[in-house]
Amino acid sequence: MSPTWRKTLSYGSRYVLLFAAGFVMVYPFLFMISTSFKSRSLALGDPTNLWPTSPTLDNYRQVLGTANFGRYFINSAVVALVSTALIVLLSSMMAYAFARLDFPGKRVLFTVIIVGLTIPTMMLIIPQFLLARDLHLLNSLPGLVPFYVGTALAFNTFLLSGFFRQIPRELDEAMMIDGAGPWRRYWDLAMPLSKPAVGTVIIFSFLGTWDEFAWALTVLNDVDKRTLPIAIALFQGQHSTSWGLVFAASLIAIVPVLAVYILFQRNFVAGLTTGALKH
Repeated sequence: MSPTWRKTLSYGSRYVLLFAAGFVMVYPFLFMISTSFKSRSLALGDPTNLWPTSPTLDNYRQVLGTANFGRYFINSAVVALVSTALIVLLSSMMAYAFARLDFPGKRVLFTVIIVGLTIPTMMLIIPQFLLARDLHLLNSLPGLVPFYVGTALAFNTFLLSGFFRQIPRELDEAMMIDGAGPWRRYWDLAMPLSKPAVGTVIIFSFLGTWDEFAWALTVLNDVDKRTLPIAIALFQGQHSTSWGLVFAASLIAIVPVLAVYILFQRNFVAGLTTGALKH
């Protein structure tokens, strides 16, 4: 076999494997979209038929007409937006302090943050519940925010600190000559130059808080205060055989996540690959 054919065969086999892997990953999502437009009698039909013969919007009408579904959507949106804003602000401030400032115990504190990343979130459920009880934060939407922010700070601080370390020190020195203090250097220099990392943090933070289920299920008892993941879980229990309704509700829940990703997609890849692991 000639080198040209060998090279062609090698590239061809790679593309075939990539296409097969991509299809395996995308097919469940395509099946969910297709089923959401099928009637109940056709939802459990041929799984290979991804194009409904008689598409209908009845599933979406029923989901949107369900009592309190809009309220659950708004609850999740408010909690996710507030939590994401606080995560970005606090983690970026912490990251800037670790990357650009000198203070006693800096290495020890940063090491503690890194060690905190190794603790599974589920192990913190009981301590968090006791703390929320003592602070009177149970069964309230504002009570979700401090715990969402606290559990996300370690990773995002670690991510952002790598970007802040890459900023040339000469820029800090030039701003210091002009009389700029730490806050101005953080806000006017570090944040604008770290847009890829900030975009990545926004995507991760919003996705994590929007989809969070375990902690919200643990502390929320009032029906009107439930978030969307809880509503979809209960909705699936109520309509266990109505997969069209379940998938329609799931697709509606995906829309805000896709919107956030589309807005910050230009920064996402750069945020993951540039400087995140350089310390």
